[in-house]
Amino acid sequence: MRFLDSHAHLADPAFDADRDDVIARARAAGAAAIVAIGESLAAAARSRDVAAAHAGFVYFTAGVHPHDAASFDPVHDPAAIRTEVERGAVAIGECGLDYHYDHSPRPLQRRAFAAQLALAGETARPVVVHTREAEDDTAAMIREAGAAGIGGVLHCFTGSHALAHAALESGWYISFSGIVTFKKWVDDDLLRLVPDDRLLVESDSPYLAPVPDRGKRNEPAWVARTVERVAAARGSTPEAVGELAVSNATRFFGLHPA
Repeated sequence: MRFLDSHAHLADPAFDADRDDVIARARAAGAAAIVAIGESLAAAARSRDVAAAHAGFVYFTAGVHPHDAASFDPVHDPAAIRTEVERGAVAIGECGLDYHYDHSPRPLQRRAFAAQLALAGETARPVVVHTREAEDDTAAMIREAGAAGIGGVLHCFTGSHALAHAALESGWYISFSGIVTFKKWVDDDLLRLVPDDRLLVESDSPYLAPVPDRGKRNEPAWVARTVERVAAARGSTPEAVGELAVSNATRFFGLHPA
C-alpha cells in the first residue's frame, strides 16, 4: 500500500529525539510523501528545515492557527507567511476557526482566517483549514473563498455532512485522520460522502494515534491504518484508497515527490 500523509506536525518537539527515524518508518510503511504543517511562524521555519533535510519526501506549510489569532499581526504575519511561500511552502495554514476552545476571540479568529485566505489567493496556494464548532462561519468563508478561486482542505474532518457539502461544492478537499478508527466513530456515511477525487488522509501526528495505539505518540507511518479503515467504509481496498490519497494530495499541494 502507498499513501501520502497530508498533515503531520513533524516540527513538534515530540519528534526531536528521533525525527529521522520517524520519517524512515513512514517511507518503509509506504508513504510517498509527508506534508509538515507550520501552524505558527516558528513551526513553519522548523518545518522548512525538516523539508530541506528530506527534499522530495517532506514538504512544508506556513500559517497561524486560530488558537493564536489574538496575536496575529495583520501586517507582519501575512508578509512573513508570504516569505515562507517564496521559500517553498506548499500551502497556507494551518489556519481557520476554533469555537470549542476559544483561545482567541472569535472576531480575531475570523480576521486572521480571512487574511490567510486572501493571501492564499494572492500566492496561488491552497489553504489547510482547522475548524471546530464553527460550522456556520467556516461554511460562509469557504463559499466566499471558493467563489474567488481559492482552494483548500478541511483537515482532520469530523464535522457535519452540511459542512462537508459546502466544502465540496466550493471545490475543496476533505481529509480524515486516525479518529475514524476510534470506537466512538459512528459516521461511516461521511467517509463515503467524499468523492474519490477529493479525499485526503493524514496523521495529524504527534496527535490522534489510530487504534490500536490510541493514546501513544502518533507518527506518519500509522496513516496506513486510517487508509484501511476508510477503505473498509467505502467498500474499497487499502491499495486503491491509498493511491487516491497520493494522487489527490500530489495534485492539491502541487508536489513533485522524488
